[in-house]
Amino acid sequence: MRLRRESWGFAIGSVFFAVGVIPWYASAVGAIADAATFFAGSIFFTAAGFIQLALSGRRPPKRSSSIADFWDWWSAAVQFVGTLLFNVSTGAVLVRAIQDASTASTGWVPDAWGSIAFLVSSCFALVAAYRQDELWDRNARTAHGVWLNMAGSIFFGFSAVGAIVLPATGQLYNLAWVNLGTFLGAICFFLAAVLARRELDEAAPAAS
Repeated sequence: MRLRRESWGFAIGSVFFAVGVIPWYASAVGAIADAATFFAGSIFFTAAGFIQLALSGRRPPKRSSSIADFWDWWSAAVQFVGTLLFNVSTGAVLVRAIQDASTASTGWVPDAWGSIAFLVSSCFALVAAYRQDELWDRNARTAHGVWLNMAGSIFFGFSAVGAIVLPATGQLYNLAWVNLGTFLGAICFFLAAVLARRELDEAAPAAS
């Protein structure tokens, strides 16, 4: 069975984020383990993002040669930067939790810059998806996968808005938005990864 390599990382990372944001899970495992769950998820995202970027080439192709490949590369590059930003933000929460677990309220503080990078990446991917026949790998971008990733990026952005710290109280603007946006975003990313794998499996010729 032939599988897209990057799909594994995105699917597993999404599961970590979806589980980590569930309140009863955080309460059951504690602040440090919950923070570690998100950090582990971000590592899987980064590994998958690196694979996707590597498959797109070391450097961006010339726009004149293929508009689809040009935007596919930039989508992968911006997405990879976004995953690195998530590494930093989740890692910082993990360090704070280790230093003082009693003050850690959540293992995930949505990163606005990382969320913006994911949203920009999704916009670039739309261009590539709608010129799919021009891609060097026609299964690299599909309309349904790109739109699911777009929805996931919007939900992550929604969670980032909820994570704004109010100066007057020092509290998050809306913790429910943080949890709901992160969970729904992770589900969208998971579905996009699984559907991408399935489409490639179905497209692969049957073994003789």
